Amino acid sequence: VLFPRFGPFGEHAVNASWIAVQELEKLGLRDDVDLHVYEVPVEYQTVQRLIPALWKKHSPQLVVHVGVSGMATTVTLEKCGHNVGYKGLDNCRFCPGSQCCVEGGPECIDSIIDMDTVCKRVSALGLDVTVTISKDAGRYGDTSHRWGQQTHPNSWVGRYRL
Repeated sequence: VLFPRFGPFGEHAVNASWIAVQELEKLGLRDDVDLHVYEVPVEYQTVQRLIPALWKKHSPQLVVHVGVSGMATTVTLEKCGHNVGYKGLDNCRFCPGSQCCVEGGPECIDSIIDMDTVCKRVSALGLDVTVTISKDAGRYGDTSHRWGQQTHPNSWVGRYRL
């Protein structure tokens, strides 16, 4: 299982998603599950190189992208990611002139995971956590890394906002 998560960005000296993923790394999953955690800089061009390299190195069966939203009041399971409409500058003060992560790529990549079922199953556990579904992962530098893995057939597997 591959967990790319983002490093610091903007005025945030620490990305809270890193804290969450660090805890998961400490706990682990199961003995028979290889867990690979990586910090990904919030830089469009780095993402385009790094994410495909991680896919090639690990050939993961599952990739879980963990992000943080200051507006989220629940754990949000993302059903799709977008390729167009990126206007924000990354940590290098760069933004693709085309406002696309992958030029010529599809406008949207849908998750291969049934997020509705995941949401229902987590909700049925009776945990003190509210889980919701979103069809708009936003257009932030941190969502662009799904597009960096465009070369893999199961590239958009899902994103979780905390």
